Amino acid sequence: MPPRPIRLPSLDALLAFDAVARAGSFEAAAAELALSASAVAKRVAGLEERLDQALFLRQPAKGLALTPAGHEYLPQVRQALALLQAMPLHQRAAPQRERLRVSSTPTFARQVLVPALPSFTAAHPHIELELTLSVPLLAEGDAGADAEIRHGAAPGDIDPAQVLLRDRLTPLAAPALLARHLPLREPADLLALPLLRTPLQPWAPWLRAAGLADAPEPDEGPRFVDLGLTLAAALAGQGAVLARLSLARHELAEGRLLQPFALTVPAERHYGLVVHRPSAAAEAFAAWLHGHGRALETAQAENSSGPA
Repeated sequence: MPPRPIRLPSLDALLAFDAVARAGSFEAAAAELALSASAVAKRVAGLEERLDQALFLRQPAKGLALTPAGHEYLPQVRQALALLQAMPLHQRAAPQRERLRVSSTPTFARQVLVPALPSFTAAHPHIELELTLSVPLLAEGDAGADAEIRHGAAPGDIDPAQVLLRDRLTPLAAPALLARHLPLREPADLLALPLLRTPLQPWAPWLRAAGLADAPEPDEGPRFVDLGLTLAAALAGQGAVLARLSLARHELAEGRLLQPFALTVPAERHYGLVVHRPSAAAEAFAAWLHGHGRALETAQAENSSGPA
């Protein structure tokens, strides 16, 4: 006679049976296996169907209890599971998470880095990224950081190879502010608006490119020592900001800030990534962030005009 076909159950079904027998309920076994109670119940029911034997008595008042067949089958299952667990190849440690501490300037972190982080996490789930903030103008960083996103001149503060993207600058303003002034037909009309000021980004580069080299730097109103604060003030309608397109792209896309002139100019200072402690995690983060910077730079080139 031909041999009877072997009806091997799935390993998942055996693990569910063992967990339910040990825990006494589908719910408790589900918590142990990180599954839903219905998923555990389906695996046990599938095992019973394959064996053509009931392994548990379902008693509404008393819960689950092993049947005689279940009592006989349980030690055999546990012996098989123990043999599988004892195999050296099954005892490999789970991949350890690598911790990477990155220090960043505040506005770059909020406007550029954090919105893009899900793609990095999806590509590198084993890297635990810890993000801290620095104070650019005061040169106060995180001494314990493995890598640092720095804002400065290249060369000088950062090496050209460390530059993340070649940013472009253009005036932006809130719709409410523009509505309170005459239509801006030419760049000189911008001087009728309050111009927000920050030591991190003077107006001179754009004014020169617009033919307004004689126009002075604004000297009235608050002086913001943070690019994010100038964006916040512009969003509140307090004045026009000479903004980096990489930092304001979400506000532009949502119409919360408007670009009155197509003219853009290249930024003279750049964001760069400086790796202090080389590692596989730092290398992966650098490759991802440089790639993200190139994508932003390409988007700017496609949507901008003006002298390069």
